[in-house]
Amino acid sequence: MSKLKNQKLAMKVSLHTIILNIGLTIFKITAGLIGKSSAMISDAIHSLSDVLSTIIIIIGIRFANKKPDQEHPYGHERFECVAAIILAFILFITGIAIGYQGLQAILTGNYQILVLSSGLSMIAAVVSIIVKEGMYWYTRNAAKKINSSALMADAWHHRSDAFSSVGSFVGILGAYLGFPVFDSVACIIICILIVKASIDIFRDSIDKMIDRACDLKTIDTIQKIILNQKNINKIDLLKTRLFGNMIYVDVEISTDGNQTLYESHAIAHLVHDQIEEQIDNVKHCMVHVNPNS
Repeated sequence: MSKLKNQKLAMKVSLHTIILNIGLTIFKITAGLIGKSSAMISDAIHSLSDVLSTIIIIIGIRFANKKPDQEHPYGHERFECVAAIILAFILFITGIAIGYQGLQAILTGNYQILVLSSGLSMIAAVVSIIVKEGMYWYTRNAAKKINSSALMADAWHHRSDAFSSVGSFVGILGAYLGFPVFDSVACIIICILIVKASIDIFRDSIDKMIDRACDLKTIDTIQKIILNQKNINKIDLLKTRLFGNMIYVDVEISTDGNQTLYESHAIAHLVHDQIEEQIDNVKHCMVHVNPNS
C-alpha cells in the first residue's frame, strides 16, 4: 500500500472514531443525567477526552507523511513515533489512575455503591463496552495493515475505555448483588492490562526511533530475495533499520569481478527493485557490488 493510501486510511479511521466518541459522549451524558449517575457523567467526559488523543494521532501521522525537504532529507516518519510515545504515556497514566482508585477503595473499605433511579446507566455501560471494543478492533486492523504504531496506540486507548466501562459495569452489578468490592478488583486487573499495553507501545516506538534492525523473518525474506537473483555469489553484508514505520536496507553483494560496470549495475538495480517491491514499507534500499574474490 502506498504512503498516500496509508495516510488516507489512517485519517478515515481517526475521523470515524472521533465521530463515534462524540456520539458516545452525548449518549453517556444523557444516561448519566437521567439515571442520576455521576460515574456515568465522568465516563462521558473521559470519552470526550479521547477526541484529543485521536487529534494527536492525526497531527503525528500528517507530519510523518510530509515529503522530505532540505532540512529533513530522509523524511519525517519519526513524528508518528513521537505521537505513539505521547499516547503511551497517556495510557500509562490512565491505567495507574484506575488501579490507584481500586486499590485505595480496597485498603480503606470505602466502596461506592451506585444507587440508580433506572437501569439506563447500566445499559449505557454495556453500550460503551461494545462500541469502544469495536473501535479498538477497527483501529487495530487499520494499524496492522499500515504498520502504524501511533494508530495502534490509539486502538489501545479505545480498549482502555472499554476496560474502564467494564469496571463501571462490574461495580454497578456488584452493588446490586451486594459485593461492591468487585469494582475495585476489576480496576486493579484493568490497570495491569492497560499498563502492559502502554509499555509495549512505548518500547515499539523507541525501537523505531533508534534504528533497530527488522525482525528476523523480514531479514530472512530479504536474504532469499537477493540470493534468488542470477549472478550473485553471496551476500557480504546486510543491514536493516527501522525509521518510523518505514524500513531502510543496506546490502553488499559479491558478483563476478570480470563483469562490465553496466552488468554489475543491472544486477544491483534488480536487487534494489525486487526488495522494494516485495517487502512492505521499504522506503529505500542501497545495493553495493563487490567483485568476487
